[in-house]
Amino acid sequence: MQDFENIQSLWQSHAVEAKISSGEMLEQAKKEVNSIRTKSLLNIGGMVLSLIAFSAALLYFDFDSWTTKLGIGIIVLAVAIYTILLYREHRLISRNDFTVHPGAFLAKLHEYQLSRFNLYNRLFWFYVAAISLGFILFFFETLHHLDTLVQLSILLFTILWMVFCATILRKAFMKKEKERIDLLIEKFGRISAQFNEQE
Repeated sequence: MQDFENIQSLWQSHAVEAKISSGEMLEQAKKEVNSIRTKSLLNIGGMVLSLIAFSAALLYFDFDSWTTKLGIGIIVLAVAIYTILLYREHRLISRNDFTVHPGAFLAKLHEYQLSRFNLYNRLFWFYVAAISLGFILFFFETLHHLDTLVQLSILLFTILWMVFCATILRKAFMKKEKERIDLLIEKFGRISAQFNEQE
């Protein structure tokens, strides 16, 4: 037993602490920030394409029922509001140059994290409710002409898809994004501390 304790104390005395320079850490953080910015732009682009598609359907298709027009209008409004919110969040993370002052960027990262939390917890349910209401109103006219089995299949698929997106997919995405932003905040906290030590 004493031999084991001697080996353990010898091993602990030779443990090497891995240190990453602030330059290397800044380079890693730069890649992660650029990845977040790119994903943010892709999300905004997808929402803009959705906005254009639904707006085009509203303008160029001749629907007989006012409920269909109202449904598509609600969808367009919900997508437009969500797109504006995504753009506002994108500006939070893309406005500051983190290489100039990591501390200021760290404050913006905290603000971005809180904004994302609100977007995926509170505002997400507004978005889902508006989209659901829009699709319900839209389906009054469009499903009326189809066979009952097809109507039920489309409604069931839509409900299941929205439940899947609102529960499993949303939670997995939130967890992954929270871990990613937490890691980035930790890195910028270290970088900021190292820059403060050098000053």
